[in-house]
Amino acid sequence: MRRLPEADRDAIRIAQDPHFSRWLEQVTATGGCAHPVHLSGSTTTLDGTTGEILRQYDTRDEPGEHLLVRCRNRRATVCAPCSRLHAGDTFHLVRAGLIGGKNVPATVRSRPRLFVTLTAPSFGPVHRTGERCRPRRDGGTCEHGRPLGCAAGHAPADPLIGQPLCPDCYDYTGHVLWHAHASKLWDRFVIDVRRRLASSAGLVQSHFAHHARLSFARVAEYQKRAAVHVHAVVRLDGPDGPADEPPLWATVDRLTDAVRTSAGRVLVRTPYSPAVGELLLRWGAQLDVRPLYADGDGPGDDAVAAYVAKYVTKGAGETGAGTDHKVTTRDDIDTAPVSEHVRTLMRICWRLGGLPEYAPLHLRTWAHTLGYRGHILTKSRAYSTTYAALRAERAQHVGHAEIPDAVTDAHWRYVGSGHTPGAALIAVGVAEDLAECRRLSAEDRRWGGGNR
Repeated sequence: MRRLPEADRDAIRIAQDPHFSRWLEQVTATGGCAHPVHLSGSTTTLDGTTGEILRQYDTRDEPGEHLLVRCRNRRATVCAPCSRLHAGDTFHLVRAGLIGGKNVPATVRSRPRLFVTLTAPSFGPVHRTGERCRPRRDGGTCEHGRPLGCAAGHAPADPLIGQPLCPDCYDYTGHVLWHAHASKLWDRFVIDVRRRLASSAGLVQSHFAHHARLSFARVAEYQKRAAVHVHAVVRLDGPDGPADEPPLWATVDRLTDAVRTSAGRVLVRTPYSPAVGELLLRWGAQLDVRPLYADGDGPGDDAVAAYVAKYVTKGAGETGAGTDHKVTTRDDIDTAPVSEHVRTLMRICWRLGGLPEYAPLHLRTWAHTLGYRGHILTKSRAYSTTYAALRAERAQHVGHAEIPDAVTDAHWRYVGSGHTPGAALIAVGVAEDLAECRRLSAEDRRWGGGNR
């Protein structure tokens, strides 16, 4: 036993525990979560009329006197099982706003709908994929003596992709401040789209909400250059939301024109700084607007929902942008496992975060995301269902539905998180077994349930 690794010895100890089977049930219920939350407490469900106890649960009867629940981290690099569940919820959330379901009427599929991609502006030339990266006939060098072009052909996995041709020429300050204001830029974009639609329909702008409603779901993705761009599903409804038909003037062409116009005209001004000045921040010149049609002409609804869900779960290790955990000191940045380009962006966050004029931006707090502090996925209230509703539906499906007219008395407290080395080893095995079961089940469905 002493010659075995610590994780193996710990796993053997856990397997020999008399309560191992119940502990394994808990781990399986979390899907093999890599960093489960440990809770202690009790829940008592009473009949609201008679006061009779209908159901009672107490963690004192559990192994270790605590209950394991999912960490619900969306990042695959942090917890793959919870990330997969989050991706599935995101898929259904976005899909419901495209084709209906989850209390959203199917008529939304015939509404004016767009799939929009907004990008960050250029902060300086970076290496890119292709037969020739950045060819220049005249050659030339920048003021720092570095080539202005690159004639190499970079493979997609080349670590140079997204790195600046000249780090000294690259506008790292503008990059960080653009990230810090990206959410505000999106808010102004949405407001301006509503105004453009009202003006094109001959309406007073302040009366737009009485005639139509603009709904959206958007996800932020880091490009190879570590700059965020936005994918969004945009839909036009009637004033009461998904159940209300839009007015006759609400067409795909009119919505497309409003999106293109607004993307090119909205801007945000940064707070004035003696060290930086005042910057005017806009969307990048690259804009992609694709109509979504119910007849299948164009991107498919399921494909769009899957595309959005895929980016929600990406961690910093996959995107090459920042880290999955916050940094608390400048030394944390110096030792972070990131490229020098990303490290410089993090250092700029730290430096600008020390200036009083940028204090409201909390740049040091968000240095690990390169200054971007918005949610990865946001949606308007009337777009579709919510994560909370999807989780409640899943709980009902597995038999934890709320009893009508019942009163619940619950007392819970946090007692820890994570696994011991041996428990982590077992949890990985559980997660792999569940993934294999899903794969075999999907294969079986693909082949017609066994009728091959």
